Amino acid sequence: MSTAAEIIRAEIAKCGAISFARFMELALYCPVCGFYEKENDTIGRRGNFYTSVSVGSLFGQLLAMQFAAWLGEIGAPKIVEAGAYDGRLAKDILTWLLLRRPELAARTEYWIIEPSARRQRWQRETLIEFMAQVRWIESIAVQPAMRINGIIFSNEFLDAMPVHRLGWDARRQEWFEWGVALNGDRFVWTRLPQPDHVSRFVVQAPPELLAVLPDGFTTEVCPAAEQWWHAAAAQLERGRLLTFDYGLADEEFFAPHRADGTLRAYHCHRVSDDVLANPGEQDLTAHINIAAIQRSGEVVGLRTEVVTTQAQFLTGIAGRAWKEGSGFGIWTEAHTREFQTLTHPEHLGRAFRVLVQAR
Repeated sequence: MSTAAEIIRAEIAKCGAISFARFMELALYCPVCGFYEKENDTIGRRGNFYTSVSVGSLFGQLLAMQFAAWLGEIGAPKIVEAGAYDGRLAKDILTWLLLRRPELAARTEYWIIEPSARRQRWQRETLIEFMAQVRWIESIAVQPAMRINGIIFSNEFLDAMPVHRLGWDARRQEWFEWGVALNGDRFVWTRLPQPDHVSRFVVQAPPELLAVLPDGFTTEVCPAAEQWWHAAAAQLERGRLLTFDYGLADEEFFAPHRADGTLRAYHCHRVSDDVLANPGEQDLTAHINIAAIQRSGEVVGLRTEVVTTQAQFLTGIAGRAWKEGSGFGIWTEAHTREFQTLTHPEHLGRAFRVLVQAR
């Protein structure tokens, strides 16, 4: 079986260099050997990185409580999850609804957007007891006439979409795109030859900032995330569209300490700036532009309800769960430990941003 590195080398050999977006797509999503296609558990204590889901079931329970409040007035709602990985978050949400809101659970369909046959198999194994109400689709745009009444959401999905890496040419006062080439067997950065190649990318920076931006300043743009959000927003007839992701606002990308961008690799719980090393063996992620995603939804008529941190968002839900008679169930010591991990700024609370839009 070919490795991701071998597949990428073969593609570079054909054209001399590829965009980093293509490198990232092959390294993470190649159906043969991409990082997210690996059979072994890449998430959790024994894997490469933590997620809110791997902390425990509390994240899904709090989301389920919030979803129940949002879905109360919708007759036959759908919950649509993108990037469900192994299905554990879906299971946590559906289990809580079945136990705490059985009447809502009975009339709710759960859809998973998943193009990978391998990951669909993992999800079916995890969700075996809920198969009667779970449905799979390959893309949010697979059914153009599909209209969703309910909730479309994702967790750490957009920030794993392939990004284009841009550099600033101070002399020419223009952006260029960094690509990936080969130096022997090593993958190396190279400036792509087409100077107008980045004209289709929008970098939200005021002219006065660009006038003083240092030469070589690097940032990322992710048209794929904006396009996905736009498509999802267009499918939402009534309800909410929300995401939990590493994210920043326009101006935050240009802080001095981000001169090399936000692109990072994760392997065995260690962060690395060497994103070209060992493709297919490490996770790759970059912060999404929350403001750009927000604009993508507003263009098709969504109104923005919440732009906040994960800590603030989950604390709001937990505040309701702690009230007597809330229907959440008994709040245990295990819940408290999980909540601290989900919300503490040194853990997951500050890094993740939450965007909620509604129609």
